[in-house]
Amino acid sequence: MKKCFRLSCEKKIPLRMKGRVYRMVVRPILLYGVECWPIKRSQVQRMRVVEMGMIRWMCGHTRLDKIKNEVIRGKIGVAPIEGKIREARLRWFSHIWMH
Repeated sequence: MKKCFRLSCEKKIPLRMKGRVYRMVVRPILLYGVECWPIKRSQVQRMRVVEMGMIRWMCGHTRLDKIKNEVIRGKIGVAPIEGKIREARLRWFSHIWMH
């Protein structure tokens, strides 16, 4: 995880590569077990805030830069986390339904 942290701070690394690392390493950690959580809207909002904080930090932007979330997501190629939560839950539901 320490190497991942260094990688996300490095300015020479392209943003798309940072997005790829985020999707492959950080997001699975954030979403571990989400299929089984009895999740509330407030918790989804917290996850959204945490995710955007990490993405802004990786891009080197702050909220004071007043760059829209969609623009930053587009730079690194990351979909919103609430969609990924929904996907994981639906995948689990279909798995249970079929067995």
